Amino acid sequence: MLARAVANGLCNRLSRETTRTVGLGGKGRQDRQASTEVALKKTPLYDFHRAQGGKMVEFAGWSMPVQYKDSHINSHMHTRQHCSIFDVSHMLQTKVYGRDRVKFIESLVVGDIAELKDNQGTLSLFTNTKGGIMDDLIVTKTDQEYLYVVSNAGCSDKDSAHMQARLQEFKSAGHDVDLDFMEESLIALQGPSMAQVLQKGLGDDLRKLTFMTSVLTPLFGIQGCRVTRCGYTGEDGVEISVPPGDVVSLTEKLLANSEVKLAGLGARDSLRLEAGLCLYGNDIDETTTPVEASLVWTIGKRRRQTLDFPGADIIVPQIKAKTQRKRVGLISTGPPVRQHTPILSTDGRVIGEVTSGCPSPCLKQNVAMGYVEAGFSKVGTSIQVEVRKKAVPAVVSKMPFVPTKYYMG
Repeated sequence: MLARAVANGLCNRLSRETTRTVGLGGKGRQDRQASTEVALKKTPLYDFHRAQGGKMVEFAGWSMPVQYKDSHINSHMHTRQHCSIFDVSHMLQTKVYGRDRVKFIESLVVGDIAELKDNQGTLSLFTNTKGGIMDDLIVTKTDQEYLYVVSNAGCSDKDSAHMQARLQEFKSAGHDVDLDFMEESLIALQGPSMAQVLQKGLGDDLRKLTFMTSVLTPLFGIQGCRVTRCGYTGEDGVEISVPPGDVVSLTEKLLANSEVKLAGLGARDSLRLEAGLCLYGNDIDETTTPVEASLVWTIGKRRRQTLDFPGADIIVPQIKAKTQRKRVGLISTGPPVRQHTPILSTDGRVIGEVTSGCPSPCLKQNVAMGYVEAGFSKVGTSIQVEVRKKAVPAVVSKMPFVPTKYYMG
């Protein structure tokens, strides 16, 4: 039952990102499906996914594997207990060059990028002038005279246009900055066995690479790989940017280790939810401020003083004055809760809405996150969720739901 509930919920969530072809059947329907498939973008691992039994779905304009021969539950638990490879090549990778590159990126994000050490990265947020979150991203200050930025596939067109518009403003003002939208592939190796698997292909000691640090290094004989110790599962892991012509070879070398399996978008979603990590478009968007989203920690202390990022005049006062709503974690029993499920007070008043939810394979309970009125945001507060027109007991929970295992050295 748990496996079916997780699979159904994740497929339903992914389908909201999917352009469906609707028809009455027959050749016309097949033609439209084929046309849709042709129109989708494909990563360099597309044929490899198909050969490995990947079930392909549309996600953010890309044809991506939602799962392989194993179930969502098996892939999820394998990642928690061993390690898995995820193809995340659909994400936007950008290099920011030039003398004024830090000033440029800080004009777009809330983080203190200037204070980062060489090869150190941070999670940050693009914000708009109204304080809303345009996207979440990781910015790494490399020792190669460029910033390395990774942002979401679903926002790639918006993000690239946003950066290019600001680039023109900076260049017009005489600043030295340039952008390179990269063609490299990106794979994530996540799980407790990651280090022992990856170390075999590295010349240097992986213990030197701590959480949110990065290195440009040969990997299993492949030149030009950028390895960043981060991920979207809550486990110890890395994301590897690799030349597209080498990504199949690298993936095969990693899979040669019995600890490693392929995993798809379905497992990635339930893993990130257990880790309390936001999915852009579900849990955060342009109507949500960092304070409402419980992401105040991404706003650098210096930036709170200088007030020189988009929406600072709205966001910073919220830190002290509080907000009317807040993102929280929820645990419930009974039927699983999904996006848009109403959240109720114990007396039945609507106080918020679920933004993500699924049965937790690790906890054997329903976990979710969503927004509630600030007065109901304290951990341990009893609330209800409305499932199939029935009020189901729930409680506000701390996040992550499952402890994270990031390698801090």
